[in-house]
Amino acid sequence: MLVFRQLFDPPSSTYTYLLGDSDAGDAVIIDPVFENVHRDTALLRELGLRLVATLDTHVHADHVTGAWLLKQRCGSQILLSEASAAANADRLLKHGDRIPFGTRHLEVRATPGHTSGCLTYVLDDHGMAFTGDSLLIRGCGRTDFQQGSPGLLYRSVQDQILSLPPECLLYPAHDYRGLTVTSVAEEKRFNPRLGGAVDAADFAGYMNNLGLPHPKLMDIAVPANLRCGRPDGSATVPQEPAWAPLTCTFSGVWEIQPTTLEERIAGSHADDIQVIDVREPQEFTDALGHIRGARLLPLSQLAGRANEIERGRPVVTVCRSGARSAQATVLLQKSGFKEVANLAGGMLRWRAESLPVEDGGN
Repeated sequence: MLVFRQLFDPPSSTYTYLLGDSDAGDAVIIDPVFENVHRDTALLRELGLRLVATLDTHVHADHVTGAWLLKQRCGSQILLSEASAAANADRLLKHGDRIPFGTRHLEVRATPGHTSGCLTYVLDDHGMAFTGDSLLIRGCGRTDFQQGSPGLLYRSVQDQILSLPPECLLYPAHDYRGLTVTSVAEEKRFNPRLGGAVDAADFAGYMNNLGLPHPKLMDIAVPANLRCGRPDGSATVPQEPAWAPLTCTFSGVWEIQPTTLEERIAGSHADDIQVIDVREPQEFTDALGHIRGARLLPLSQLAGRANEIERGRPVVTVCRSGARSAQATVLLQKSGFKEVANLAGGMLRWRAESLPVEDGGN
């Protein structure tokens, strides 16, 4: 079965797409964003998918790709256009190439015009296409830098995208209004730049008079993307927490596993970690019991009593199932705590793994 997820980066209004074959367990990610690598790897892990490749639709000017960082984390290959002249790619793509993931594949179509290296990725059944900036929802990418050309873009869109079946769904690299998907039939009828009776001369006249300012991050993003997102000396790489082995969930919560926490509090690191139990008082001493050394601070009181928790030591929040304590991590982070993690599965997991408790039943 095909797995499909559309993800969004608010600062750059970038869409990232994950496609996977659930039977084979292989997946690809289109247009990853550097700052969202934790999110993307968490989603892959939760869906049980193995990332085989990252695909960029073009050398972006408004964000840095996460391709290089995902390769370091997942062992995935970096793929983008041979016309991009980018370094650090594992495979440079040309028109007509195929990109397999499990039993499915994407077809590569060269669609230059926004940049010289723009590609559109078309799913094997022609039911979906990922158009980058070549075709946006009721619009298209600009053509006034990075070897852009109105004439090239017009031909690319007409010949390679709008020639797909009318029902083919089109997914762009960006949308600034919250729109998520369109179709070939819609864009042929309603795209004011490229649809209807618009010809190449109409399109060129429109594009040559946009008068847009350059993207704010262009001077940073383009050089970084020509390295496939590999940081230079001035770049900050998202760091894993150093105080314990943690896992970030797709919902953005850092978690610690019960056995890892037990090892920490039973060993020489016992004084390094604060365990905050956010259940109600009667739960603290019920059949589940509580973790030795844990401090009771109910979630309903946490926001007003956060100043009672030391800021210089990491905090692990605990509840029955992990739901309330996940919310507690969010509240503590909003209060300025930097090193906070949720106990995965809460006391239910803790007891299921036969870890020691105080005041609990057998």
